[in-house]
Amino acid sequence: MNKSLTFRFMNEQDIDDVLEIEHKSFATPWSREAFYNELTQNQFAVYVVLEEEDKVIGYCGVWIVVDEAHITNVALLPEYRGRKLGEALMRKIIEVAVEMGAKTMTLEVRVSNFTAQSLYRKLGFQDGAIRKNYYTDNQEDALIMWVNL
Repeated sequence: MNKSLTFRFMNEQDIDDVLEIEHKSFATPWSREAFYNELTQNQFAVYVVLEEEDKVIGYCGVWIVVDEAHITNVALLPEYRGRKLGEALMRKIIEVAVEMGAKTMTLEVRVSNFTAQSLYRKLGFQDGAIRKNYYTDNQEDALIMWVNL
């Protein structure tokens, strides 16, 4: 049986939980200051958290500029992966972006991250260009993916 899952907009009190997810998910995690600035200074940024019984287990960020949305990051705690929660989180951020007027959405994904690419394709994303040496930890290329909303 599924425990209670809820989505809500991220606030400053969520930064510690999001940093834990970030550090468990990425080789070059964002800093506390980066998330604080996204929440308090970036007028284009929208962040959503996914909670299971009041515990933040995932988050997704998007920048919405006029009618274009760009996913900044999306991650789940490792123990919650493989349960279609990443798909639910992406569907929620797409819904939010559309409500805010977005007509297209883009993101970058590691060329080696076939699991994420598969999810994005399931959601209608198409392959775009390659950004060479995009990831600073190992200079891996990024695949740009996009979808019309």
